[in-house]
Amino acid sequence: MTVHAIRGAIQLERDEREHLLSSTRELIEAIMTANELDSSQMISVLFTATPDITSEFPALAARTLGLGDVPLMCAVEMNVQHAMPRVVRVMMHVDVDKVRSEIKHIYLRGAVKLRLDIAQ
Repeated sequence: MTVHAIRGAIQLERDEREHLLSSTRELIEAIMTANELDSSQMISVLFTATPDITSEFPALAARTLGLGDVPLMCAVEMNVQHAMPRVVRVMMHVDVDKVRSEIKHIYLRGAVKLRLDIAQ
């Protein structure tokens, strides 16, 4: 077994429940597609959201994608003054037969600016 962590983030246009859920699903699906994953390879998923996101838990989006048996957790990101607003981040722990350099980290919309060095 080889455990890797896959990072990703997406910036929301607004803090609205359906927009949060659809955007978070978009991020999860993009990570899964880029890394050729299925839910059986997921060990756990940690979501964080900036403090200005209060409309819903990002993990609910994963549940609606059928990840009901994957341990999920949500937390609030640090409230840093110069931080990018309305960002959902994800760290997905997976069991895949890849080397670290083959892992694709996904940053969407404005969140691309967070990690220009690794964003796909």
